[in-house]
Amino acid sequence: MNFEQMKEYLVAAAKVAGLTEYEIYATSNREMSTETLKGEISSFSSGESGGISFRCIVNGKMGYASSELLTREEMEALVDRAIDNAKNIENDDEVFIFPGSKHYEAVTAPACDLPEAGTLKNWALDLEKKTYAEHPSVSDGTQTGAIAFESNIMLCNSHGLELTNHVSASGAYVDAIVKEGDEAVSGFKIKSGRDATVFEALPGEAVEKARGKLGAVTVESGKYDCVISGEQMRTLLSAFSSMFSAKMVQHGMSLLKGKLGEKIASDVVTVTDDPRRPECDVQTSFDGEGVATYRKCVIEQGELRTYLYDLTTAKKDGVASTGNGQRGSYASSVSIAPYCFCLEAGDKTQDELFGEMGEGLYITELKGIHAGANAVTGDFSLESAGFRIRDGKIAEAVKTFTIAGNFLELLKNIDAIGDEIRFGFTGGFTSFASADVRVRGISVAGK
Repeated sequence: MNFEQMKEYLVAAAKVAGLTEYEIYATSNREMSTETLKGEISSFSSGESGGISFRCIVNGKMGYASSELLTREEMEALVDRAIDNAKNIENDDEVFIFPGSKHYEAVTAPACDLPEAGTLKNWALDLEKKTYAEHPSVSDGTQTGAIAFESNIMLCNSHGLELTNHVSASGAYVDAIVKEGDEAVSGFKIKSGRDATVFEALPGEAVEKARGKLGAVTVESGKYDCVISGEQMRTLLSAFSSMFSAKMVQHGMSLLKGKLGEKIASDVVTVTDDPRRPECDVQTSFDGEGVATYRKCVIEQGELRTYLYDLTTAKKDGVASTGNGQRGSYASSVSIAPYCFCLEAGDKTQDELFGEMGEGLYITELKGIHAGANAVTGDFSLESAGFRIRDGKIAEAVKTFTIAGNFLELLKNIDAIGDEIRFGFTGGFTSFASADVRVRGISVAGK
């Protein structure tokens, strides 16, 4: 994309239209993915996308328009469409074109070039071969895959602000199927990385996870002390992250309304949002409105310290934006979202979490998270699986039970946190991470 040329056309058209408050935002993206089955590449896709958007303030209203067609005529038409759209806006929220922050921190994870298509395929094929070699029980249906993407983001506005960011990430996954007798179970593992050496442990981890489910039993209903794995706790964080959005709070759709400065979790709980966390490949020094991003404690030792703000919601509350006004694409409007949203590690090893609990459940799977979790009420009811903990150690696998409760109550009932954070693969600027957490008295519906 010739962004500089398109910018010149847009600026000229804005000047002719008499606009003094406007912004230009553009993205260009490349992505590839591949998957294997039975020793062959079963699918491969590669594509490029992108476009440019123009937004402007007319009579106190913000008008948007976007396009993938990059010609002078289209850029001129883009300005006209944005002006017309502004005239049709009925929302009375105050809107802004941001002049810029005083300082922008550099990202710590420089973007790399995408791997070649052949390299990506070789990653997946090698992982499948190694997965089958892990154990004789690995069966047909086992799949592996690899993913890579990169994105360029460009933002400039009528205040002279000019910002750019180049991000990239790649990763691989293994979905191992193991069979013994009439029983078949699966184990899925995914990891981000820049080369094949990073993925060497995936086959063993996926097969071990699958084999651990063989012979699973059921449990009686009741209240159980539980350790929730970091992988599943980050899934819960994802499901309920919108309750920390200032927009949801202001609209009365979050249980956190009016709770700033109050205890909403146990003392051991600290949740941060960090757009430049070293463990994350996708980082940014500015948000979709051009506001500088920074690390923040959302919950600190159980106390709610801040909501997540964009410019409009921050103005309503009389505070500064937290730099969380993200844009999913060039055509998207601004929405509030976290970056690396992480429940921080504690000081307990996994053995200590289990040993001090004595008896209970270790939850390693949560299913139906989108249907079974309500971010407005905080309630959840989720099909789960994992292991019994007996005498402070992992015992038999447990299947098909349901945990139910309220997310804020769960945060209050966390009494210990593991010392290792589990990070997930990100497909964009938002990712979630968590350590293992021990929660007392979770309601379990079993047999």
